[in-house]
Amino acid sequence: MIASLRLLPLVLRPGLASGAGIDRHALVSRHNVVVSNLNERLVLQVGNGEFAFGVDATGLQTFHGNTMSHWGWHTTPPSPGVEPDALRLTPWEFHGRTIGYATGSDGQKEVYNWLRENPHRLNLGRMALRLDGGAVATNQVTDIRQELDLWSGVVTSRYRLDGHAVTVETAALASPDGVAVRIRSELPAGRRLGVELAFPYGHPGAFGADWNHPDRHTTTLTQPGEGRADFHRRLDAAEYAVALRWSGDAELRETGTHTFLLEPREAAQELTFVCAFAPGADAPAPPDPAAGFAAGVAQWEAFWRSGGAVDLSGSRDPRARELERRIVLSQYLMAVNASGSLPPQESGLFNNGWNGKFHLEMHWWHGVHHALWGRWQRFDRSLGWYARILPSARERAAAQGFRGARWPKMCGPEGRDSPSGVGPLLLWQQPHPIYYAELDHRLHPSRETLEKWREVVFETAEFMASAATRDPASGRFVLGPAIKTVPENNDARTTLNPAFELSYWRFGLRVAQEWRGRLVLPPEPRWEEVLRNLAPLPREGGFYLLQDGLSDTYTRWNWEHPSLIGPGGMLPGDGVDRVVMRATVRRVAESWDWERKTWGWDFPMMAMAAARAGEPSLAVDALLHPAPRNRFLANGLSEGGPFPYFPSNGGLLAAVAMMCAGWEDAPAPPGTAPGFSSDGSWN
Repeated sequence: MIASLRLLPLVLRPGLASGAGIDRHALVSRHNVVVSNLNERLVLQVGNGEFAFGVDATGLQTFHGNTMSHWGWHTTPPSPGVEPDALRLTPWEFHGRTIGYATGSDGQKEVYNWLRENPHRLNLGRMALRLDGGAVATNQVTDIRQELDLWSGVVTSRYRLDGHAVTVETAALASPDGVAVRIRSELPAGRRLGVELAFPYGHPGAFGADWNHPDRHTTTLTQPGEGRADFHRRLDAAEYAVALRWSGDAELRETGTHTFLLEPREAAQELTFVCAFAPGADAPAPPDPAAGFAAGVAQWEAFWRSGGAVDLSGSRDPRARELERRIVLSQYLMAVNASGSLPPQESGLFNNGWNGKFHLEMHWWHGVHHALWGRWQRFDRSLGWYARILPSARERAAAQGFRGARWPKMCGPEGRDSPSGVGPLLLWQQPHPIYYAELDHRLHPSRETLEKWREVVFETAEFMASAATRDPASGRFVLGPAIKTVPENNDARTTLNPAFELSYWRFGLRVAQEWRGRLVLPPEPRWEEVLRNLAPLPREGGFYLLQDGLSDTYTRWNWEHPSLIGPGGMLPGDGVDRVVMRATVRRVAESWDWERKTWGWDFPMMAMAAARAGEPSLAVDALLHPAPRNRFLANGLSEGGPFPYFPSNGGLLAAVAMMCAGWEDAPAPPGTAPGFSSDGSWN
């Protein structure tokens, strides 16, 4: 059992599960999103967790929006002379020996950049409105009122096109991956509103699409029957299939390379279709459009009726409605963008943030909240990936002279660590899989769970013990150098004993030993030696420091992630003195550069630490801090980093779950929430 502090899943009490306490439909629906312009930052998404379809105010992708999935990836062939395996490693000193890390691009920028950009997430296709076969101009779209009905997951877009009323309904399919669309127009006879389906080449940039090289990919059309068309797509080694099915009097014709137009015949004023996507050569079986809509709606109603719910409508604090809005919209967005078969990238399935790759240190912020809100399966979908890449993680550790398995930082589905001045030196993602395993065991305490995680937990702990080195002078085991810490603003060659990593190392090794006990195995002596003799969290004058010797933590280094509070908030407190942590939380709140030099998940990290330190008012203030990187747009998207920044949304949900349901030594009895003030302003 985790000592000291503990995150607990947010679990509904029986009365609430039946709707006696919270009207879930009313709670969700009062935060429906309404858009009245073509702002590209206000794109709305429909999706099923594995696939997402972004739409602009026309209800399609006439001007903005991407089509992305967790399975759709592309690799551009390297240029002649570029050998991906020939990247030269930079030597770094590590306690008397040299380790090569992929941190330098000098003299090898082409291969360095190719490795960072490949594989990249692929934009699967674009669906745009066409009027009389031609492009629609922005000034032709007026009187916009677009609404995302969160309860049903349907986006209804109403506007006037060239002066005539148009309504478009858009919903994600539950299965297979795809979208259902219904278009109604009041265009006069002789004018037709169609949908263009176009396919791009892959690209590592924000939109995941290259429209300038039609010769580098192929699209093969077959029409197996009336009202159905299948497309086979090949881009170098990547391959996927698309199936289009429509109802009503419409026809499909090829209008250009990789470009097709679905258009109603002369008298038709309605066009309904589904478009489904799947990896591989075989076209998916698209449902009937009406059935596709119905199943898409049903998946969202089931989602909202599951797991936790938080209703703040009875609160007197004037910020309650905004916090509730962020909670509801974050649940929707994280279900769409961060509940698929792979760890998500920071921008989810909205666009390509880092060439579409995911950052493993962010997997915690993207996924842990699913467990805390009683929706474990949405997190579990991506966790099997760790076992799949375990062989490459072992190879990475061995190549660097360590035992066990070292997890990558920035990577794609294959698990290859991308070169970076920071990533290969980062350590704080290493204990994450042990944290996830422990969450799983809390929820599913069975032999099956123990065996499911056995290798991942043990190999992770083996690396952690191997990466700690005994200091001859103190006799303590230390972390670093070389190491990049959570804030990433440190000198990797001199940094020693960062506070967050030391606490997380204690947690990981302790839980790994407990895992051995559950499997009736003896403790591992090497792990125990490191655990018992690990350096203490650095402190000075009654406050924790970011790392050993950094006395100016609160004056010169009070920017970027305030990771020194993480051990008492995000983490369960291994090695933490609560009195010192409470003082540290207060000082960080007062001294940190929150306005200019923070990221979106720093605010929920502060909220969790403040709640556990017995400062509930400070916890709420952190969640609703007015700093630029703590802003949530009308569609719920966060501006907490590269846009959009979903660690903000996931972190908010993790913090609120903890503040409502409590932690091990502060569980929440019925009617209470230990992370909120008890002065009556919050209900």
